[in-house]
Amino acid sequence: MNIVNIVVAYKYAPDPQEATVSSDGTVDFSRAKAVVSDYDAVAIGYGRRLATACGATLVGVCVGGPQSAKPVATKAALSRGLDRVVVVADDELETAGSTRTAQAIAAVVSQLGDVALVLAGDSSMDVAARMTPSVLAGLLGWPMLSDVETVALADGSAALERLTPQGVQSITVALPAVVSLTSEAWPVKPPGMKDLLAAGKKPVEIKSVADLGLTLADEGTVVSRAKLGGSARLGVVIDTSDPAAAAATLVEALRAAGALSEGGLA
Repeated sequence: MNIVNIVVAYKYAPDPQEATVSSDGTVDFSRAKAVVSDYDAVAIGYGRRLATACGATLVGVCVGGPQSAKPVATKAALSRGLDRVVVVADDELETAGSTRTAQAIAAVVSQLGDVALVLAGDSSMDVAARMTPSVLAGLLGWPMLSDVETVALADGSAALERLTPQGVQSITVALPAVVSLTSEAWPVKPPGMKDLLAAGKKPVEIKSVADLGLTLADEGTVVSRAKLGGSARLGVVIDTSDPAAAAATLVEALRAAGALSEGGLA
């Protein structure tokens, strides 16, 4: 199998580290700077190595609102090692969930043709649902593997190592396939000045939902958000100068809170 294109799905989204959280649990991203996350940088870096080894073109595909198509956004991705990017930027995709995002990526992959592999990061930094690669694979009818640490491409197949609760699993899968990589799969390094300058000369293609002929799925409407519930703090301060007395105080406090019965933990 001659590998022509390897695709990396990435997202340009507000950095959660710059978000603020109000007392009622509402998260405000209005002042957070949009970036390409380290999750996606792992996938781009790993994809660059694979594409170079097999002589393929590394294509970045991004789905989002109009800001995803701005030069600062495309350069941020291209400077990481992509050969070109295709951005599906549309008002309808400003808050797209996993289903709509996967629909748009699948449409681009189908138009590109000759795509042997779609790589994704371990998660998105804003929603962190970890669903888009699976939905994408379902739409394309391709196998999907998550928590992958290594990928070795061969003639028409890929040899993978993925992390499972039971240990490292070695798998051979027929291509094309969708793969999401662990955060440890590739070391993330900031792009240098040479990379940033080269990024401005690489091809960028902007598409809309209409260009792709998509009818976006109904993802429902978020009606409210609230912080997770939890019991109030007991406010018990334990003096640890006397270990035996401290242990007795802790046990008494746990029993008073209903977390400990006479037989042990409730």
